[in-house]
Amino acid sequence: MTFAWIPLIAAPLAAALSAGLILRLMPLLRRYALARPNARSSHTEPTPQGGGIAVVTALVTVSGLLAGAPEVGPREAWTWLAGCTLALAVLGAVDDLRPLPALPRLAVQVLVVGLLVSHLDGRLVPEIPLWLERALATLAGLWFVNLTNFMDGLDWMTVAEIVPVSAALVLFGLAGTLPLLPTLVAASLLGAMLGFAPFNRPVAGLFLGDVGSLPVGLVTAWLLWHLAATGGFAAALLLPLVYLADASLTLAARARRRERVWEAHRSHFYQRATVNGLTVRGVVGRVFLANLALAGLAAASVVWPSWPVSLAALAAGCGIVALLLRRFAGIAS
Repeated sequence: MTFAWIPLIAAPLAAALSAGLILRLMPLLRRYALARPNARSSHTEPTPQGGGIAVVTALVTVSGLLAGAPEVGPREAWTWLAGCTLALAVLGAVDDLRPLPALPRLAVQVLVVGLLVSHLDGRLVPEIPLWLERALATLAGLWFVNLTNFMDGLDWMTVAEIVPVSAALVLFGLAGTLPLLPTLVAASLLGAMLGFAPFNRPVAGLFLGDVGSLPVGLVTAWLLWHLAATGGFAAALLLPLVYLADASLTLAARARRRERVWEAHRSHFYQRATVNGLTVRGVVGRVFLANLALAGLAAASVVWPSWPVSLAALAAGCGIVALLLRRFAGIAS
């Protein structure tokens, strides 16, 4: 496997660059980018945010440098991904410093996600018109960007989600299931998040911020699309299932109660668990273990690509997530 060196070197390079940038940026973030507690916060003291600057910079820089290797092929797909990732990072940075109204923020997200989707290669569902598939992919990408942002409300939560997902994607790529470019991007994302992790461990000294959560959501959605496009549709659903279930069920419940779903809140399952007495480490530890189990089920659906295995893996994954969310919702009892 002659190309294995590319993702294998990307992860440690991105981790080192991410951690190094955070150390350099920390004095500025402490001075200019403090996140003050609000209705959504799980912290009680002002804490620097903006760690996503280092994460996104490391991700784009390392993947961009290594994407020049001849084994990777044309750089056009990386160029569009990098440009759209940086656009969402800028949007998130502005929102971190001065919160934006919901509609302009959403409009920029629609534009960026739609632009990236329009430059995807391949098809997921050839039986439907291309415009419909692209429209559905844009909606899915938009939702994933926002649910990643919604779920980034607890120390180590995004680390506990993105690290297992990106690591699984790297392994799928090394096994030949995922093309080289997405494998390289997944390895760069994995390393960048690992470099950020020590600074975000409970009690966190640094938050990712919207400058990180929005582009991380976009890149992860792009990676999962490529996994689905290469035959791993069930795996692409299983890997982010904790985030998908928590955010989607919470949004549906808030909409049913006629709440303003775009406003800050503390009604996610993982937030209710901390309110009801479970420690932050207890929450993220359970999420991490659930994600490891989901990654194992995703791997089974890739290794044995048949509809009975995929359905069984999806059913088992739904059961794991249901038990986790039920535990979070009823932790006090």
